[in-house]
Amino acid sequence: MGKVVLVTGVARRLGARFAGQIAEQPGVDRVVGVDAGPPPRELPLGVRFVQVDPRRPVIARVIAEHEVDTVVHLNVTALGHGGRAAVKESNVIGTMQLLGACQKAPGLRRLVVKSTTAVYGSAPRDPAVFGERMQPKALPDGGFARDAAEVEGYARGFARRRPDVDVTVLRFANILGRDGDTPLAAYFRLPLLPTALGHDPRLQFVHEDDALEVLRLAALGAPTGTYNVAGDGVLLLSQCARRLGRPTVPLLRPALGAVAQLARRLTAPADRAFSAEQLQLLTHGRVVDTARLRDSFGFTPRWTTAEAFADFAAHESPGLLPADRLTAVTDRLTALLGDHRPTDTEELRPQ
Repeated sequence: MGKVVLVTGVARRLGARFAGQIAEQPGVDRVVGVDAGPPPRELPLGVRFVQVDPRRPVIARVIAEHEVDTVVHLNVTALGHGGRAAVKESNVIGTMQLLGACQKAPGLRRLVVKSTTAVYGSAPRDPAVFGERMQPKALPDGGFARDAAEVEGYARGFARRRPDVDVTVLRFANILGRDGDTPLAAYFRLPLLPTALGHDPRLQFVHEDDALEVLRLAALGAPTGTYNVAGDGVLLLSQCARRLGRPTVPLLRPALGAVAQLARRLTAPADRAFSAEQLQLLTHGRVVDTARLRDSFGFTPRWTTAEAFADFAAHESPGLLPADRLTAVTDRLTALLGDHRPTDTEELRPQ
């Protein structure tokens, strides 16, 4: 009998694409996709969708009923409906319920958990490059990064309790695709990019196609462990802006979050919240070492960081808003800035 794979988070693009691709793999008999809400479009053939809230114990019945032997947990996300509290509950409580169900599944043999390099944080005194065994200067105090750190802790606890199950944790850099639905993709779609005055952070990206390939290899038997996943190389935020044809608006930190929130309300869906951790990333940046991914896991991303961003940028609307729309945005920004605009003294102050 072949593998039976359960995939969480299929209501989002990455989860739906992965479920369809893994269903086509030799040796995979069935794929069960689960999520609290229906996917935006019909799932590919070979994927059976079960609408179930992962925060509820009923997930154990789904695993038992379908005799699942491989679980790929993709339902750890920075975005969702219902506000930050609902997203945290889905990430953390949902993972606890899922792992509790996995604990009781005697036939389970493999668990893959999607995490994020945000667990390392973004701070001014961080090392130039983070490796998998390095710890952040301080644990995340909230937001998606804190959720991911808790999820990883639960996965490590599960691995100790079930040593017969192969556990892999994949820490992805910012994933970019042609239809990216991540907070950073939403930021890059703004007509004006607010930036932190005096900072030009280093950023890494992983192309969605490479993310899917890493997940496929992990589900089908690649070496277990924790791995950073990112395209080779880095880009400065200023380089990203130039390649998009977007102007930047350098601001003092007190104004940066407020201006970004306003820009989102004027130009983007309301659920694309500009979080504190994203402000940190856009101030201090983050770079991770991927040597272990190449040497131990056996995978080298096909797309570099620059190539992944170029593919994203090629499918975005170039340049500025129409003149009348741009004037309306800049007028609102000017009114909001008020006392936050830097004085000559503040511009010279070290950041």
